Amino acid sequence: MASWYLGKIRYQKEDEAGSLKTINETYLVDAISYTESEARLYKQIVTGASDFSVMAISKMRLADLFSYEDGEKWFKAKVVYFSVDEKSGKEKKVVNYMLVNADGIDQALQRITESLRTMLIPYETTDINLTPILDVFPYSAEEEEVEIPANLRPLSEVMAEREAIQ
Repeated sequence: MASWYLGKIRYQKEDEAGSLKTINETYLVDAISYTESEARLYKQIVTGASDFSVMAISKMRLADLFSYEDGEKWFKAKVVYFSVDEKSGKEKKVVNYMLVNADGIDQALQRITESLRTMLIPYETTDINLTPILDVFPYSAEEEEVEIPANLRPLSEVMAEREAIQ
């Protein structure tokens, strides 16, 4: 299960008039910890500004994320599942939050409905809100490939060299 972190960055950019304007942007990062999410933000974000700082990182509770090729805006939807408690027989509501990118609220609702159409339990989409999120950075295995610095060697070579000296 993915752990999503909401990262807010701030930088200054020169506008057409030549004055500096402070820009605040929000991104969503799939990471294991706050530290990794901050590192991934610094690695992924290219603002055009040479210096930007991460102002805040907070954990975002998401049950699912639906990403489509088109759709510039990210919408957060509150979806309520209805299940029956087997012991008491009472109806129980389970609230989940989902994120979807779309061009508008109608399209966001349509995409959530389309993504959840195979659900066997009844649900209801109660809220859909526009978020300030500009981009989402899901985890990818290619990011883990770390290049070994030239000054480091495999442990087997170092051990073989030590044995040769003794």
